[in-house]
Amino acid sequence: MVNLIGALILLVRLFTLLLIVRIIVEMVQSFSQNWRPQRWFIMLAEPIFAITDPPVKGLRKLIPPLNMGGVALDVSVLVLFFGLQILTMILYSLL
Repeated sequence: MVNLIGALILLVRLFTLLLIVRIIVEMVQSFSQNWRPQRWFIMLAEPIFAITDPPVKGLRKLIPPLNMGGVALDVSVLVLFFGLQILTMILYSLL
C-alpha cells in the first residue's frame, strides 16, 4: 500500500511540474505578443500541453473566466494547481 501511495505522489508531482511549465509557457505567450517559438520548443511543449489539456479544459467548462475590466483571467489552471497540492498533502498523510 505504501508503494502505491508513493507512486501516486510521484505521478501527482510530475503532473504538477508539467503544469508549472505550461503556466510559464502561457505567460510568455500572453506577455510577449511577438514571440514565435522555434520548432524544437514546439516539439517539447506539445506533449506537455497534450498531457495537461484534459483536466484544464474540463475545469474551464466548470469555472468561467474572471472579468477584470477588459481582461478575462482564466483561473482553471490555478484551481487545478491548488487541487493537486491538496491531493499531495492528503496522499502524504496516508503514508
